[in-house]
Amino acid sequence: MSRIAQVRQRHGIDRVIAHLQTCLRAGEPLPDLEALAAIAHQSPFHFHRLYRALTGETPGRTVARLRLLQALQLLGHADSQVTGVALAVGFESPQALARACRQALDATPSALRDDAALRERWQQALLLPAGDHAADAVPLQVTVTTLEPFDVVALRTQGAFDDLDQAFGEIYAWAAEQGLAGHLQQLVGIALNDHRDVPADACLFDCGMGFGRAPAALPAPLRVLTLGGGAHAVLRHVGSYAGLEAATDALLRQWLPDSGRALRDAPVYYHYLDDPENVPEAILRADICVPLR
Repeated sequence: MSRIAQVRQRHGIDRVIAHLQTCLRAGEPLPDLEALAAIAHQSPFHFHRLYRALTGETPGRTVARLRLLQALQLLGHADSQVTGVALAVGFESPQALARACRQALDATPSALRDDAALRERWQQALLLPAGDHAADAVPLQVTVTTLEPFDVVALRTQGAFDDLDQAFGEIYAWAAEQGLAGHLQQLVGIALNDHRDVPADACLFDCGMGFGRAPAALPAPLRVLTLGGGAHAVLRHVGSYAGLEAATDALLRQWLPDSGRALRDAPVYYHYLDDPENVPEAILRADICVPLR
């Protein structure tokens, strides 16, 4: 068993995968994220993030992978029909199965049914979560430290990850009007979903700026968020800010399991240390701050 698989087992993730397999085979409704977190004996707060870090895929992608694997197994039966297989594994139509096969396997269901070697190759590829195919990077330099709480003026934005500058610009413009721009102390971000897994126009992100004190009143949609406070694992990321989620995955996958620490129900946030407009992308710095119990 690989180390990733051992860690996944320890955190209950394999129980979740086994439960999803059972539901698919039985044609039962799939549980929601809160129920999956309970099966893993994890807090729902960080379950989606932890699941992705330890498997390399979201729960939704696990379902899609297992559904295709089940379809390939059924297509191997001598009397299999594409329509029957599609309906048996939960696709609405044979056309939906065909689209999924083309997108994920670059083959049609008929070709997979008729070519045993091709079918076997894809079955082997789909057996394991994506994380079992990836090698871990060099050991991470993670620091555990107690951070003082601080307030930021935050603005929630929805849209492409690369368009966050506009939201930060809006906060800064407000701060300039209030005479606070010269007191800027923190520039932070909180990813509310993963830009790798959702369409660009569905990315949700809280952009925040700290000025050393919380303003008495804020015009909507600006609001005050309190971050920090208590123990945090801090990892310094150097490079494109678009790689912060992958670096967070590495922290959760490589460092957390052997740290003796557990996650606390508070936001993971990114503390940006450089301005992308003034610093080359390759040497941008940001601290990934992960709350610990």
